[in-house]
Amino acid sequence: MDTIAGFFSFITTPVSWVIVQFHKLYGAIFGPDTGWAWGLSIVSLVILIRICLIPLFVKQIKATRAMQTLQPEMKKIQERYKSDKQRQSEEMMKLYKESGTNPLSSCLPILAQSPFFFALYHVLNGIASNKKVGVIDQQLLDSARDAHIFGAPLAVKFTDSADKVASLGASLTDVRVVTALMIILMSASQFFTQRQLMTKNVDTTVKTPFMQQQKMLMYVFPIMFAVFGINFPVGVLVYWLTTNVWTMGQQMYVIRQNPTPGSKAQAAYLERLQKHITTAGKTRGRGQTRAVKAIVAKGRDRNEYERKFINGLNKAGFAAQADGTVIVSETVATTTEDGAPAAAPKRQQPKRQSKSKRQAGTGASGAKADDASTDSAASGGADAKTSLTKSEDTPQNTPAKGKTAGGTKGGQPGQGTRSKAKSGQRKGQQRPKHPSKK
Repeated sequence: MDTIAGFFSFITTPVSWVIVQFHKLYGAIFGPDTGWAWGLSIVSLVILIRICLIPLFVKQIKATRAMQTLQPEMKKIQERYKSDKQRQSEEMMKLYKESGTNPLSSCLPILAQSPFFFALYHVLNGIASNKKVGVIDQQLLDSARDAHIFGAPLAVKFTDSADKVASLGASLTDVRVVTALMIILMSASQFFTQRQLMTKNVDTTVKTPFMQQQKMLMYVFPIMFAVFGINFPVGVLVYWLTTNVWTMGQQMYVIRQNPTPGSKAQAAYLERLQKHITTAGKTRGRGQTRAVKAIVAKGRDRNEYERKFINGLNKAGFAAQADGTVIVSETVATTTEDGAPAAAPKRQQPKRQSKSKRQAGTGASGAKADDASTDSAASGGADAKTSLTKSEDTPQNTPAKGKTAGGTKGGQPGQGTRSKAKSGQRKGQQRPKHPSKK
């Protein structure tokens, strides 16, 4: 470890200068020789470094998602050229070049952070060895050696002997308890960070070897931190614990606000977004607008959660636009999630009546028909009487172009009258009248 730290000694001076500047600030508040002044100086160094690494963190997220997208193609290449490793490597590099993806981009924050980590280790090791490092002079060296964090000096390790710990004015028990607790917290934060990435922010529709590798790292990294942590000074443990907590919080923010498409985190995000839009009637901020715009642009390539989001907006009376805005729709749910017209509702068939109801309805209609026939027959009889009276008054031998007065050709008088009288009645055999109708 000392050899590696010496290799990064070129950055020791800038790191020591930053620590000294923060120490002046916190020393004026808590006292220059206190553990709070030196401990908070290390924490502030971590925060400053991580703020500067935010652009690299964004590139890491994009690279990781691009690698997840390429996993099916990479698996096909591995199966196709399993016997030819050289051709397999060539095809992999060609795939990376075509997609514009770099596998090392996902490791950029760790690689960029490593020089500062080893430089800090070199500074703290110099403090433990009572050696001047960077801009830290003898006065600052004595102040740092006297600083304790919960009873443990900044420069001691878990594996240090009791004599060395006693020379720094501390007890071995206090050092072991503090360092063990910090190692446990450091490993636990690393495990939780990797676990929330695997359980919430991974596309569950794609099963690839990349997911298996990430799952393995979820258990390997905490073990590595526990093994190497016993050889880290307390100040380095403070640095590493701080950067793990920062990474965990940063990742929680990204998972909540910009989740991976197809993941459980995206389902929860779209559910919150839909609830906000239906309540406020619009999107809020550029992040939400950008998310809606990306979903609309996908069209038929939307995943299950995105289709559910679009359908939910349509049912609530809203329509997502191509620019990411949301407007009130005049027609509710008239289109599907793919933009096609919704199918017309099916026509409902009338309920089938029972046999007794059908017979009862037939009987009632028959009775009405009988009443109508009776009334028609009665009116027909009255007309017949009138017609007979008129025929009796008319002379029988009065010809009208070969027609009789009844309107028949050479027939018996009165036949036409009878025929007219029966015109309103039903043809065929008549039903007997009901006694009450006589």
